[in-house]
Amino acid sequence: MFDKIQQAYDILSRPDADGELVRDALETYGLDTEVTTISTDEGSTDFVKTVVPGADPDAPTLGVVGRLGGVAARPAELGPVSDADGAIVALAVALHLGEMRARGDVLAGDVRIATHVCPDAPTSPHDPVPFMGSPVDTRTMNEHEVDEEMDAVVSVDATKGNRVHCERGFAITPTVKEGWVLKVSDSLLDIQERATGRPPSTLTLTMQDITPYGNDVHHINSILQPATATDAPVVGVATTSVSPVPGCGTGANYLTDLLDATGFVVETAKDFTRGRASFYDEAEYDRLTSLYGSMGRLQTLGEGV
Repeated sequence: MFDKIQQAYDILSRPDADGELVRDALETYGLDTEVTTISTDEGSTDFVKTVVPGADPDAPTLGVVGRLGGVAARPAELGPVSDADGAIVALAVALHLGEMRARGDVLAGDVRIATHVCPDAPTSPHDPVPFMGSPVDTRTMNEHEVDEEMDAVVSVDATKGNRVHCERGFAITPTVKEGWVLKVSDSLLDIQERATGRPPSTLTLTMQDITPYGNDVHHINSILQPATATDAPVVGVATTSVSPVPGCGTGANYLTDLLDATGFVVETAKDFTRGRASFYDEAEYDRLTSLYGSMGRLQTLGEGV
């Protein structure tokens, strides 16, 4: 699998990185891949969505979103930035699952993988360290990266620009569904332990972290923004660091950590699509909503915004 991390990094580190380069790599394994270019006053980016078909059309479908502002911040910074982690992992997952399928190891259900490629994204102020900006807003990202066919979503995002989670590697978030922050999935904790050989690591979330961007409150980052655009359960996979690292910092794509994160997502895809892993307890969720009602308002910008 490490060769897929290297391949993804090599493609996305190029100054001319774009969706066509990604599509060429994925079509090597016969994967049907869509590329959509979106241009704004801030620049342009290529959204890439591919599907790794499963063996059973009735099996659950997993969505994998590589969330980021941009893979690089040229001309201000040269080379891939920390924020590129989400795209690197998403592409590596697609390449690995595509190769598995081509060799005869076919997952039970489909895996739908989406990210975007922008080699010259802007930066934006954020505390404690600067964020990567993006030519497009999060609503546009959600429109192109999240779809109704995803029964559950894994959102991979670099989460190093904070003092909340201070260790190297990757952490998973509690499951977020329709405005509810639910307990961390035991199934996914089991997979994390198996895939890393270490105790599980989880990322602390606050209520405001799962609300949409644009409401003028602090968010740890955009890792749970996909949860504002779907009723499916969403879990964040956060690549992390000991000290705060800005999203626009170069030399901060820790390939061994990305390998672990990729392995986790691949194993989650295997187990979820064949019914061995669940993102949340449906009975407990129904109990919560019967007691306290809907939290769907947290998926909106709220009143007066």
